[in-house]
Amino acid sequence: MKIKRTHNCGEIKKELIGQTISLNGWVENYRDHGGVTFIDLTDRWGLTQIVFDPSVSGDAHITAQHLRSQDVIAITGMVSERPEGMANNKLSTGGIEIYVSDLEILNKSKTPPFDIHHADGVNQEARLKYRFLDLRGHQLQKNLMFRSKVTNIIRNYFINNEFVDVETPILTKATPEGARDYLVPSRVNEGKFFALPQSPQLFKQSLMISGFDKYFQIARCFRDEDLRADRQPEFTQVDIEMAFVDQDDVMGVIENLFKVLLKEVFDKDLKLPLPRMTYDQAMLEYGKDAPDLRFGLKIVELSDVFKDSGFGVFANAIADGGFVRAINIKNGITSLSRKDLDEMTPFVKTYRAKGAAWIKVNEDGPQSPIVKFFKDGEVDALYKKMGAETGDIIVFIADKASIVCQSLAALRLNFADKLNLIDKNELNLSWVVDFPMFDKDGDGNPTPTHHPFTAPKPEDEDKLDTDLYAARSNAYDIILNGTEAGGGSIRIHDNKMQQKIFSLLGIGEEEAKEKFGFLLEALQYGAPPHGGLALGLDRILMHFLKTESIRDVIAFPKTQKATCLMTDAPGSVTDDQLEELFIESTVELEE
Repeated sequence: MKIKRTHNCGEIKKELIGQTISLNGWVENYRDHGGVTFIDLTDRWGLTQIVFDPSVSGDAHITAQHLRSQDVIAITGMVSERPEGMANNKLSTGGIEIYVSDLEILNKSKTPPFDIHHADGVNQEARLKYRFLDLRGHQLQKNLMFRSKVTNIIRNYFINNEFVDVETPILTKATPEGARDYLVPSRVNEGKFFALPQSPQLFKQSLMISGFDKYFQIARCFRDEDLRADRQPEFTQVDIEMAFVDQDDVMGVIENLFKVLLKEVFDKDLKLPLPRMTYDQAMLEYGKDAPDLRFGLKIVELSDVFKDSGFGVFANAIADGGFVRAINIKNGITSLSRKDLDEMTPFVKTYRAKGAAWIKVNEDGPQSPIVKFFKDGEVDALYKKMGAETGDIIVFIADKASIVCQSLAALRLNFADKLNLIDKNELNLSWVVDFPMFDKDGDGNPTPTHHPFTAPKPEDEDKLDTDLYAARSNAYDIILNGTEAGGGSIRIHDNKMQQKIFSLLGIGEEEAKEKFGFLLEALQYGAPPHGGLALGLDRILMHFLKTESIRDVIAFPKTQKATCLMTDAPGSVTDDQLEELFIESTVELEE
């Protein structure tokens, strides 16, 4: 390589006119205009137009005619102002061009399988297979540079606040944390397996017991679970833990982190403290524990209105222990069609609801197939609770609590999208607190709502013996635009309480010792009160950049089947490799 760059392709401005400079980069496109060749040269900093004019260098002009998209070149030339009327105001370099005096071809490129800089409509599989090309596109490069900037702001924030950056093991022991573990066989320990960490949970608690007081880590985590747009089998979380703290201390650190992020990244001021609501309030008013507060459409409880209703669907649902709840779509009559209302029933059936009912609030009275069944006074009571006005449409679901919540939460978001109620530029942050300590698994047994190391609220400790499912945990989630951006809790720091929680979860002494023995022992050596939180970095970046998929903020993501199309991972291994790991495969490979 003879020509080394003196500048990058995004920094050439009019101040350099008349100077001779050198650039290295990729050919984005090629245009021949009347014997003069124009090429857009790109690198990660930007794009510069270069000109091959035979009157400046005949040799360079001849060679340039053989250049094509994605060839790698180095050039030297003089910076010139573009002719009047030819400037491109959309580019920072749009006022200049470089007349090339010397050209060096560093590498030729095959014809790319797709247009790298206009890949939005390209098949996702092709983009992932040729991810090394996809990442050359301007948008993905901007996304990853944005990620680097945000990550460094986060790291500096914690360092400046006396947190210690500690790496924790990737090869560790399998522990139940809510998802399947990725297992790694051990060659030197026959029949034994490591697990890739779902989180550094037990290690960061150990660090608090060790006296580090404030820990953080940009941690890689692994979960073998079904994937979707905002999930990957390996992901990154901002992990923190603090000693001698309560819930407000941890939440305060995270609030100030977001205040710094929004100011430095978007020049926006975040008003603190962030709004808080209890889990019960979130489920009642929004149908989910990660409510999107960028718009209204609150859910309203109506069971007291309809418990003796003449409309059997409502009355029977309540009698069976269910609920009747509704949302009021303001001025819905002018914005929703009858087709929109009819489509609600098949929509909510995906959430196991039997159907959805509606009432139009007309000037001359309510309009709906169900109003004829109402008793006297029910409409008036309904209107009062819903704040109904002429032109509104009230939408109902009647069923057991989980179905009502899921259905109305989905309808709420569906109508918000349909009616353009969401400000896509808003970054709305809030907290949900006071989660139930336990839920029930498919067999009706208690399972932790967060994880088994979460402490109960001190005032609810007695309920662990008297009313288990009424006990609340000392847990908190931070919500960003209707998704869980992070979650944490105050941990159990008392060995007896930890043993008790394990017992309530059906984990006996021997099993607890086998799976968590080192933690149980550590808790007996002066464990301080401690708590922490983990933020999903990938998911936060996805919202910051307003992308539809988490893959757009990860350099080398997996597909929905947890495969890497670029490297063909996971791949097969030889029988010798399996034998060395004491593994025998039961999979019959096709010849």
